[in-house]
Amino acid sequence: MAGIGKPRLSLLRIIEMNIGFFGLQFSFGLQQANMGPIYGFLGADEATMPLLWLAGPMTGLIVQPIIGAMSDRTSTRFGRRTPYFLIGAIICSISLFLMPYSSALWMAASLLWILDAGNNITMEPYRAYVADRLAPDQRSVGFLTQSAFTGLAQTLSYLAPTLLTGMVASNVLDANGIPVVVRIAFIIGAVLSISTIVWSVWRVPELPLTEAEQADLAAKPLTVRSTFADIGTAVREMPKPMRQLALAMLCQWYAMFVYWQYIAFAISRSLYGTSDTASAGFREAALTAQQIGAFYNFIAFLSALALIPIVRRLGARSVHAACLAASGAAMLLIPGMDDKIGLFVLMLGIGIGWAGMMGNTYVMLADSIPPERNGIYMGIFNMFIVIPMLIETLTMPLIYEPLLGGDPRHALMLGGALMLLGAIATLFVDAGHRVPRKPMPVTS
Repeated sequence: MAGIGKPRLSLLRIIEMNIGFFGLQFSFGLQQANMGPIYGFLGADEATMPLLWLAGPMTGLIVQPIIGAMSDRTSTRFGRRTPYFLIGAIICSISLFLMPYSSALWMAASLLWILDAGNNITMEPYRAYVADRLAPDQRSVGFLTQSAFTGLAQTLSYLAPTLLTGMVASNVLDANGIPVVVRIAFIIGAVLSISTIVWSVWRVPELPLTEAEQADLAAKPLTVRSTFADIGTAVREMPKPMRQLALAMLCQWYAMFVYWQYIAFAISRSLYGTSDTASAGFREAALTAQQIGAFYNFIAFLSALALIPIVRRLGARSVHAACLAASGAAMLLIPGMDDKIGLFVLMLGIGIGWAGMMGNTYVMLADSIPPERNGIYMGIFNMFIVIPMLIETLTMPLIYEPLLGGDPRHALMLGGALMLLGAIATLFVDAGHRVPRKPMPVTS
């Protein structure tokens, strides 16, 4: 949709349209905080554990470009993006409810595939919906608000098991060895996943298509052939700034995937002196990882709000480079930190980096792609996230023992170095410059 003539939204409406992102990211936060420990409780091997995380990158690689292209060609009475939100949210809710009842590694891994498929069906149409709905000069507010909700949702999802220990002791286990508090947290996530999406699309519905847009869709009906043809054409015609973002995205998402997989195992060694996943020390390490994860996500929530005027003033590119540098420095220092308070201090850097990853890159992207192809390019851009994850998943089992010494702390140091490389690569992207914009009146 063209940006001209779009009704401008008040900040309250922008917040409401992104509430669904809260439920979506609560689901992602539960995965990030708990899947590593769940795999550990069920007996996974550290070196090959990344293979059990294959669901995220594979489903994202397959699902998101296809769904993005389909949503560009969809026209229903509910909108072009909304049907995908709702279908994906239902799949997520069912998977979240069932996950903590996993009795074996294969069951948990299978449910993760289904859960990630649901998340991916929702994700890029949601980002396209924000780009569709907002005037160009409001997009930075829209995407950084999404980033803020990511931080807030993941703060609460990471913290949920700890908060629930006030009602149920953390050492109370289900028959499969998974703590009861984890099961309750996943049930809460299942409820939020569907309810928040429904709220957003009810309060801020999609804009109706213009007659010209309807005619264009009628001339290009949704078919399997047209969907894959659109993907191929979009890849060939990919804007230069989007291609330039590829290296920075490779570095930052490889690093972040390493962090999520190994943080609990790393602090189990550095703080609790154990590598035994059946020990009380490892359970404490898992809770500590969730607590510091909650803190860095809270920092991301605050940082995303603070970044709105900073990005307007300095541009997304330079600000994002600084965010990644802060995250890289923190990752390099975590393995040597044997004090819990010190870990919380280092989470300031991780949180600032996470806020940038979830907001700044989309500001740079949205300004460089044609509006009528928001869905497909948001889906293709997700390949810049999932391909690094896929590479990490396949390479970590190969390098974990010979290059990293079988030590998860060394894995985090590798992640830190890659974050710094990503910061340098960002500076070479021809997008996200400082662009002066004239103030415009805001209406609801």
